Amino acid sequence: MPNFNYDHILIRYGELTTKGKNRKDFTNRLVNNIRNRLSNYSNLKYHSFHDAMFIELNGHNYEDIKEGLLDIFGYSSFSGSIKANLDIEEIKDIALKLIQNNNYQTFKIVTKRSNKSFNMHSDEINREVAGHILRNHDIKVDVHNPEIKIYINIKNDAAYISDEKIIGKGGYPTGVNGKGLVMLSGGIDSPVAGYLTQKRGVKIEAIHFASPPYTSNHAKEKVLSLASKLSYFQEEIKVHIVPFTDLQLAIYQNAPESYCVTLMRRMMYRIADRLAKSKKISIIISGDSLGQVASQTPESMSVINDVCDTLVLRPLCMMDKLEIIDISKKLNTYDISILPYQDCCTIFDPKNPITKPRIDKCLLYESKFDYETLIDECLNNIETIKVSYKEKELEDESIF
Repeated sequence: MPNFNYDHILIRYGELTTKGKNRKDFTNRLVNNIRNRLSNYSNLKYHSFHDAMFIELNGHNYEDIKEGLLDIFGYSSFSGSIKANLDIEEIKDIALKLIQNNNYQTFKIVTKRSNKSFNMHSDEINREVAGHILRNHDIKVDVHNPEIKIYINIKNDAAYISDEKIIGKGGYPTGVNGKGLVMLSGGIDSPVAGYLTQKRGVKIEAIHFASPPYTSNHAKEKVLSLASKLSYFQEEIKVHIVPFTDLQLAIYQNAPESYCVTLMRRMMYRIADRLAKSKKISIIISGDSLGQVASQTPESMSVINDVCDTLVLRPLCMMDKLEIIDISKKLNTYDISILPYQDCCTIFDPKNPITKPRIDKCLLYESKFDYETLIDECLNNIETIKVSYKEKELEDESIF
């Protein structure tokens, strides 16, 4: 049903209220992220409390603001709300109008009274407001499974009344836990890993390894499209395109085929490690899922991690493929990820890659060519592209 003249939006912090002494840093980051997302709406005013914040709409359209809030991490829920004086008669009148504005058969009143000086307790408010509605409307009370709930939030300055609660994405505000570098391959897994990392408060950049002419410009555009999806959660993403051809060919010329994937991954992590350090990025994020392919066995991951000092996170490590695919579809990256443009990890796919590589053999094969010079060339010729959802017209506007 159409909303009834909402003049505020109530945003509940949820998990952020458990952060103790760090709570202010988290809530400030959330407020800043919301301000940045809604920067085009110049008349909005923001009011922050211990457990929630309010956005004063000042004439802006609620539905427009609502859409802008849906892709922000760090809050538990929000509600379109009507501000009332701390007067029970006014609160009752607004609650009744919200009921009349809908077409439901059962309701429940839910009151939260953070203002302890208000002269009625929460249960008293519930009974008083419910009684007023029952006397003036044929709707019935159902405290267990109501079709509509009226939420009343008693603050120090005013009461805020709502007839909806929209569940947010939760997590932490993006950026509050630093920066991470996502190894964005173009497949199904790595965008999901990037998304889950953003959800835990990490602002991401991406690194992609290209091997022209074996990989095409279509593969590059595919990765940029995936990054544009992830940019919904932080405005903009830098994508670092690494020219990997010469280094990849050197690996295949100096090592047995079974070890090539392991060595290739070790080189990728060396490059990602150096790039992360140069940009003061504290985390590398991989889309690995334990046991999914040869390079993702415990032995392989241990050997690959050996070259890297930067912390490596693998958000998908204990998820199966169907779980990952389900998230990618909700994120609207799945259809992009399955486009038939090969990346450098698949163009020379060996028939029998080793699943339990040994570090001593890796070091032996790596000693046969000057990989340090080739790594320097990769780093010196990186192409960095900034990607923002604001600059791309996406096919599907529904974001998980």
